[in-house]
Amino acid sequence: MEVEKQVAVETGTPEPLASPDFDFLPKILLAQCRNLIESYHEVHGFACLPDILWKSRLGPFIERHRELRQFLRKASTTRSAKKSHEGFARIATTILSLEILSSSFAGWGAIYPEAAELARDILKRNSSNSQQLPLMEFYLYPPKYISSAAIATLAPPADCRPELAGEKRALNYVNAIRETLGGKQAPASPVH
Repeated sequence: MEVEKQVAVETGTPEPLASPDFDFLPKILLAQCRNLIESYHEVHGFACLPDILWKSRLGPFIERHRELRQFLRKASTTRSAKKSHEGFARIATTILSLEILSSSFAGWGAIYPEAAELARDILKRNSSNSQQLPLMEFYLYPPKYISSAAIATLAPPADCRPELAGEKRALNYVNAIRETLGGKQAPASPVH
């Protein structure tokens, strides 16, 4: 135990006893978060899940909590893709549940006030980045990023004559992007 305390002091991680247990998270919320995460990754692939956790800068948070650290170790070292996906999904599910409770998204904090308070304390105590709820932002508010390069590449030829007002608006948007990207504006066709 003394060795573990010394390692915790040297690495800046709390002692194993200071790591909270996540049993207070409502099972129904965990199940719903799990369904959301799995449905997203069934479409987009589970291989991007570790990347999402990494880019969200959740590594230090995961390392501070024994339970999450164990899931990470198992997910990272197993040779089975299914077990690996399971471990990363459990980490994401736990963190997303904490974020939802702490923000009282959809009234979860009002339904489970004690759990919400614990979740807020855990996130506040362990918040090392400016982005407070990275998984909620990712899964519940997906970025509306549109690649201007992709739009410019997929734009119809300049000599096309759009017949509908919506197409004219799209063509004007593409022309504006082309102008910003290359300094040239493609000739717009008038709509009749």
